[in-house]
Amino acid sequence: MARPLSLLDLTYITAGSTSGATVQRSVRIAQLAEQLGYTRVWYAEHHNTRGLASGAPEIMIAHVATQTSTIRLGSGGVMLPNQAPLKVAETFHLLRAMYGDRIDLGLGRAPGTDTKTALALRRNPDALHADDYPQNVLELLAYDEQGFPEGHYFEHIVATPSDQSLPPVWLLGSSGFSGQFAAQIGVGFSFAAHINKPLAIDVMNSYREHFTPSGRFEAPHAILAVGTIIGETEERARELALIHRVGMYRLLTGAMQPAPTLAEAREIAETIPPQFQLQLDSMQANQFIGTAADVATRVKALADECQADEVMFTCTIGAESDLEHALREMKSAWDTVDIL
Repeated sequence: MARPLSLLDLTYITAGSTSGATVQRSVRIAQLAEQLGYTRVWYAEHHNTRGLASGAPEIMIAHVATQTSTIRLGSGGVMLPNQAPLKVAETFHLLRAMYGDRIDLGLGRAPGTDTKTALALRRNPDALHADDYPQNVLELLAYDEQGFPEGHYFEHIVATPSDQSLPPVWLLGSSGFSGQFAAQIGVGFSFAAHINKPLAIDVMNSYREHFTPSGRFEAPHAILAVGTIIGETEERARELALIHRVGMYRLLTGAMQPAPTLAEAREIAETIPPQFQLQLDSMQANQFIGTAADVATRVKALADECQADEVMFTCTIGAESDLEHALREMKSAWDTVDIL
């Protein structure tokens, strides 16, 4: 049986487009993913980023769910330090009331933004330095399970709507911490290899080895999230990789803008100062770049080493036609490679 394949949609705005057009593109991409047999599409939470259409995965989930019927939709993820656990519980209770068992809740530990913007979100300078993510996760689960100890200040608070429960919960991470914590509390885990590919094997195997069954997950379920840049040929993929490279350069320099066209990326790439090149090489090494067959083969090899139950890929290329091609060809190659 083929290992499930899913998609992370970062809602990149391409040069000359708008946020509204990008959201509608995301709807079409989710519809295509559903048609092709992808398992789920997740949406991320990033802030103060001009090049992205959405910083609110819960709204993307709700919008796309109205225009699809079977594919699972979730957050990849909700950045829990930015939000009160009760608010997250109520939001995802409501999403589940609306769309049933198609919803996933992925939780992240990072702010998804810069320090100043994190302060604008959290409203308290002390919150920027508090390492209370584990407590917030446990609080979120306690609302769902009526699990506060007797005498706790929040003991009698009920997450609305109270006849619903949280969807499957996943912790997201690019280091060992979230994998260890996910194993300890018995929830799903997704490793961000598109951010830190070298750690994927050790962290994901450790999660599986130390997993403790719970009422949420009887067995470990690990998703390997990978970054891909897929072209009809190797040369075309390398060209499209310039879009990603320019995007990372803009991220490093604090000048995040809509994703450039390929023509713009070629010009901008020529002007990147030498002192950034090694860092960009390192960041781009986390991406799988090539034809769909080549990428699928290499990703499957990594997934095997990680003992991943599922693979989720993101594709940082601009034009919708290129993205549609990547979705179609990756699924076709994936199904072929996974049964060899």
